[in-house]
Amino acid sequence: MKAEIIASLLEKGYLVSPEFLENLEDSFNAEEFIQKIQTSTDNKCNLILDKNSRKIVSHGIMQEERISCEALQGLDLLQTNVEIINDYVEDDKKREIQDFVKYFKHRYSYLREVLQGRAELSGPVSINRLSSKNKGEKMALIGIVVDKRTTKNGNITVTLEDPTGTINILARKDKEEVYNAAKNLVLDEVIGVNGSFGDNILFANNLLFPGIPLTKELKKSKDDVYAVFISDIHVGSRMFLPEDFQKFLDWINCEYGTDEQKEIAKKVKYLFIVGDLVDGIGIYPEQDKELNIKDINEQYKKCAEYLSQIRQDIKVIISPGNHDALRISEPQPKISNKFAEPLHKLKNVTLVTNPAMINIHSSKEFPGFDVLLYHGYSFDYYVSNVDAIRTNGGYDRADLIMRFLLEKRHLAPSHGSTLYIPDTKKDALIISKIPDFFITGHIHKANVSNYKNITNICCSCWQSKTTFQERVGHNPEPSRVPVVNLKTREVKMLKFCN
Repeated sequence: MKAEIIASLLEKGYLVSPEFLENLEDSFNAEEFIQKIQTSTDNKCNLILDKNSRKIVSHGIMQEERISCEALQGLDLLQTNVEIINDYVEDDKKREIQDFVKYFKHRYSYLREVLQGRAELSGPVSINRLSSKNKGEKMALIGIVVDKRTTKNGNITVTLEDPTGTINILARKDKEEVYNAAKNLVLDEVIGVNGSFGDNILFANNLLFPGIPLTKELKKSKDDVYAVFISDIHVGSRMFLPEDFQKFLDWINCEYGTDEQKEIAKKVKYLFIVGDLVDGIGIYPEQDKELNIKDINEQYKKCAEYLSQIRQDIKVIISPGNHDALRISEPQPKISNKFAEPLHKLKNVTLVTNPAMINIHSSKEFPGFDVLLYHGYSFDYYVSNVDAIRTNGGYDRADLIMRFLLEKRHLAPSHGSTLYIPDTKKDALIISKIPDFFITGHIHKANVSNYKNITNICCSCWQSKTTFQERVGHNPEPSRVPVVNLKTREVKMLKFCN
């Protein structure tokens, strides 16, 4: 009987939830139920399950005889699952010098193991054993980059360190591929080298990085559902764009946009917000002159008012950024209840750390999608210091930055690229699990790319250009929203700007 009811409702374009079916009486008539909806004169549809009488109460219908998003909250056959795979838990202890040593040793050990999985780096030699090798002998090394400089002849010398010692690596300019790879090395990253041993130097034939394997699967769900990604709302700033953001909220509630856009909105089940919900206090010099809400608690209260408009069947996952009310040092904990209590009260919101790995939309038949969230505070460093990024678009090429970090398998491989907390047990900024989606923000420009079956999305913002951004050369493109169909992995970019 229930199968027939599902078929009847689906045929008319209505989805039903397991809770809906569990509370049906034997006398329920699907055709009569649909007729009651379609003959109502109201311009909205709101279906309510009366748990006391265990009967369905129906009121009205939306324009154009389509079920509204309010109704979808109660009539939804699809289950939305959010599982936190990797969320930072801080080791509450005083940090000492030895903790920094342990932190980098863990990074080296983990990434060494990743590199050893490559055929070109099987059986690497420890640096302290090089003295017993013959000149011209070929070998492989794995180490941390501790220095890089250009010689008088225009070659590049890299000093590599492992737990047993250091060795200089020479990348000759007449070997273009190796030379270009060496130009884009950053200090503290872990690399592998193939080369020939010389007089206390290794002549590099190849530089290798932890990277992403070519065998990464491009997952697709059988369900026609969507995930939406935004960041950098900056509530509290005078440059915040409330009209644009309200259009976005109206769209996600199926109240704004074209018919096609509203159809997409109906199928949205996940919304990710990747940091900088508010503009914060004292983030940059003279910021107070650009605030219209100068109390951090009030900023979060206003932000929660906006987010509370989002319909309840959508799962909202929120991670922090450098403007949020917590430490800048990464990993960042969840946004605190002390400052953002209204956010914690929103029932469809899951608060996570920065970075975090989240799995969504899993089922018995499907493993779900692994989504890596990182706000992107380290991005500024790599735009300035990596030649291949700086000379090929800089802040306009988030795809190059994200690909660079995926190849390093680390969100901030260089010591100076971000403030960090030296965890005594692990380096929480290592990309240990390869994601299906890598989601960032921070640079206020939307960018979508695919790299080895990983969908890379840098989110836009909801703030026009600030004086600080003008000084540092940022050119934001606000109010763009990447929307991903989890069935096809197609990405659409919706624009809510005037």
